[in-house]
Amino acid sequence: MPSCSSVDPLVTPYIDGELSQAERDAMDQHLRACPPCRSRVNAEHAVQQLLGMRQAALSQQPAPPRLVERCARARAEMRRAARSSWRARLVPLAAAATLVLVVGGAFLYELTARSTRVMAAELTADHLKCFAMNTVLRTHQQAPEVQSSLLSHFEWRAALPEEPVSAGLELVGTRPCLYAEGRVAHIMYRHHGRPVSVFMLPGTSRSRESVDVLGHEAVVWPAGDRTFVLIARAPRDEVERLASYVRASLR
Repeated sequence: MPSCSSVDPLVTPYIDGELSQAERDAMDQHLRACPPCRSRVNAEHAVQQLLGMRQAALSQQPAPPRLVERCARARAEMRRAARSSWRARLVPLAAAATLVLVVGGAFLYELTARSTRVMAAELTADHLKCFAMNTVLRTHQQAPEVQSSLLSHFEWRAALPEEPVSAGLELVGTRPCLYAEGRVAHIMYRHHGRPVSVFMLPGTSRSRESVDVLGHEAVVWPAGDRTFVLIARAPRDEVERLASYVRASLR
């Protein structure tokens, strides 16, 4: 099986569909057996889809030249990072994160901030990026540490589910993240090993809604002056059940 270092320069061409069949088969074989590389591919693929959505919107309403230049520069940065040594595994992820933020700004310019699908797309890209980084860093936090972080960063006394194992959930940790409208709390779980994200958007209230975006399902619900979004790659009924379980605790 090819090594991480040998497939590293092929990641972006793989996503862009520029590989020969033999090279693609070798990549597929490697990704099936290598979670870190698979996470990186998923993160970059989500960013590429976001970029495609941005370009589709720009075809209807041109953006300022500076914004177009920023997006092109961020994409070029990602491609350069893809050709660098895999010893710097976080560099491509940092490039992906940069592009997520740039694209987020583009969405803010092009589309209404009230679009649930746009919001869900941004958060799904962040979901993939954060789990890709966690695969490399292997960080793990307990509930008291997560609650302390949420209180410190968001003045939010979060009540996490007391027995997540009963629902097949394992707490991974939390991160303060950014999206087009500001900072957002990101709580990371795994459901039977699969990544699940719960985002809390402070100071905003959106209606209850479920959307499919970037190959994931997102369930959105309001609670006072906060909006929660649960994102996972699973059938909608399963994601709805997870959202109901989490919603019973979080407020």
